[in-house]
Amino acid sequence: MSSVAGQGDARTPGGPPAGPFAAASRVRSLGDGTFTAELPNTWTVRGRPHGGYLLSLLARTAAAAHSGGSGAPLVDPLAVSAQFLNPPSVGPVLLRTDVRKSGRQATVVSVCVEQRGKSCVEGMVTTGRLPRDRAAWSDLPNLSAEPPGNAVDFATLPMASAFKLTAACDVRIDPNGAGFLHGHVGDPLRLRLWVRPRAEPVDPLFALVAADVHMPLTYNLGRFGWTPTVQMTALVRSRPAPGWLRVLVESRAVYGAWFDSDATVLDSTGRLVCQARQLALSAR
Repeated sequence: MSSVAGQGDARTPGGPPAGPFAAASRVRSLGDGTFTAELPNTWTVRGRPHGGYLLSLLARTAAAAHSGGSGAPLVDPLAVSAQFLNPPSVGPVLLRTDVRKSGRQATVVSVCVEQRGKSCVEGMVTTGRLPRDRAAWSDLPNLSAEPPGNAVDFATLPMASAFKLTAACDVRIDPNGAGFLHGHVGDPLRLRLWVRPRAEPVDPLFALVAADVHMPLTYNLGRFGWTPTVQMTALVRSRPAPGWLRVLVESRAVYGAWFDSDATVLDSTGRLVCQARQLALSAR
């Protein structure tokens, strides 16, 4: 699978038209370090752009800024850290970039998402080349390569109407441990999911979406409603193989309204492709 391109066209060079996710995360350069993008309704939760999708948009923009339109080699996102300041709305946004460091192994680019003159998301993205080597050491969760037979298709749940991204993203949930699906409260804050985009292959940018595709873990506490992410950091570790991405997400503690969640994303071969940690506010 090719690296992440900072292209202004939703069409892969020399290839077929991009799928729904690639098209939704397209950015266009204005030639001065700024870019424009259109935040679509498809990748929203409760009417607001999905956090993992916004991370992928930061990563694509940073890759484009890294290349500078000079024909430089394509690069991959290695780390993306974002502060969510004001939730953007569906529609056009301006992305301002600044290459803070340019190195042989890693380049660091700041990206700010602005809408109607207001800063919405501020991020720092480290770009470089993802390793192709086998892991010298790993300690990863044991998840089946495909959803179990009793996995729940998220698109069939009543709450799916608020999660528009299920139209372009296939999400399956292991019902074991997801007590909120059955009106039960008290299960540990730990979920197992499988996810893949519809009509296109997985790539490093989609791995960022997968790391945040879960519903809030505090649903298992009976806390439903708007649960905004305040800060999120994701590490992209390798390029995913075709097939389902398997996700384990768990929380260490909930203090008042504040809670954390850690996501581990594996590809169909069991290789680690993404890790993410976020701090969020739960509904009370």
